[in-house]
This record gives sequence, C-alpha cells and structure tokens, in this order.
Amino acid sequence: MKRILILGASGFIGGTLYRELCPYYDTYGTYFTNTSYAGNQHFLYFNLETDPVESIIQAVKPSCIISALRGNFEEQVALHKEITTIIAKRDIRIIFLSSANVFDAFSNFPSYEYDKTLSESIYGRFKIKIENMLLRLPVWQYVIARMPMVFGPNSPRLNQLKHYLQNGEAYEVFPDLVMNVTCADKIAQQVHYLLNRHKSGIYHLGSRDLIHHDEFIREISEELGYKKPLFKNVYTRNTDRFLAVLPKDNKLPEQHQIEVADVIKSTVLR
Repeated sequence: MKRILILGASGFIGGTLYRELCPYYDTYGTYFTNTSYAGNQHFLYFNLETDPVESIIQAVKPSCIISALRGNFEEQVALHKEITTIIAKRDIRIIFLSSANVFDAFSNFPSYEYDKTLSESIYGRFKIKIENMLLRLPVWQYVIARMPMVFGPNSPRLNQLKHYLQNGEAYEVFPDLVMNVTCADKIAQQVHYLLNRHKSGIYHLGSRDLIHHDEFIREISEELGYKKPLFKNVYTRNTDRFLAVLPKDNKLPEQHQIEVADVIKSTVLR
C-alpha cells in the first residue's frame, strides 16, 4: 500500500484530502495549530518555521508528499527548497497545490497548463517560486495542481460570506472579474485520480465553465436563502479581466471534471 504524507492535513483542503485518501492509502498528515489531532497516531505535529521537514519524511517514509500548507510565504519557499533537495535523491513524488494567481498579471484571457507564469501579487509570486523549484525535478516526480477559488461546506470563503450576510454587511464583489471555481471535495477526488493513475506534470483543477465573480456570489447567497444580499461592487478596470485556469493538454476524464453549478450545489447543502 502506498504511503502518503499530507503537509497541512489539519487545514480545510488538507483535511478533505486526508478523508478522501485514508481509506485507500496508508495516509499521514501534519498539524500545527489544531491540537485536536494530537492523539491521532497518523498525525504529526509540524511547525514549518522551526521543525526540519526531513525528520517527518524519515519517520513516515512516504512514496508521495502532498503539499497543502498555509503559513509564512518565505518559510514555505525555504521548506519546499528543502523538500526538493531531499526527494531529488529518493524515489518520492510530490503533489503541490498551487493557485490561479500564478497568472494574475495576465488578465485578458484564461490560462492553460503550459502558459508562462507571471504574477503581480505577493501570493502569486510565492507560488511561482515553488513551482519553478519543482519544474527542475524529473517530470515523473511532481504534479503541480493549480486551483482557482475553492469553496465547499464550511470553507473559509463560504463562512466569511455567511458572516457578512447574517450581519447585513456589504460583501465586496468584482463585476469585471471572470473566473472559474472549484470545491474541496472535487479537488480531493481529482488528486486521488492523479495518485492512482501515476500522473505527472501540470494540471488545472477548476470548473470547465466560467462565471463573473458577482454573479457567482449572488447565486450562492440566494441558495443560502438571502434574496436581497447587500453587495459592494468593486471595479478594477473598464473591461472584463480573467483569472481562470483551464485544462488543454492534461484534461481529466469526464467524471472528474466539474462545472460552476456543481460547485454551488456542493457548497450549499440543503
């Protein structure tokens, strides 16, 4: 049985991945702030700012590492540099959860797997640094999984929206932003497929259709029962701008694809 190590398994996406994979693989995860995992023998405490990741890798001996970490950007870059050095000498693969923001400097069209990355944001540039490290490895050894905005029941974005709606506060929407979206459950299924089929390279894990940000948030709000939600429209330019990652070279099978309507249905469970 394959042994999987999920860095950041106590987070929203990492936890969803753990629940998806643990029935099929010998799955381990790390936690930091959420001490409810302290008694779980398959969870190990890990502080990315102070603890050497090599000790975790030595203890677990994974065949694949999934990086779903959050935290200080500079520390994450240093950590992934250490991971890259370690796995370059061993038969260990890595799946890195990246972001559509690696393309946020390009706003006139959607982005595909092998388009040049360029970002104007600190977040996007930090993801690019880690991607570039992994791209120096043999292609069989890595998967770069780029994701757009992630939703789902109890997702941080949904909880934030609910807070604004319940308190009658104006929620910021971007009418000129064309995007695609996804949900954590589908990401977990897609990563499971990539693991099971020994896939490698770059994958875009967003919905195959696009939607304006304000329209998407409005539909979510109405599904939650708020017929007249209060929004604050924020315009950044006079024409539409795109922040969407679509597949062209590495398409997943039909059953592992998702559409915006599926994301809304999965996020707002009746």
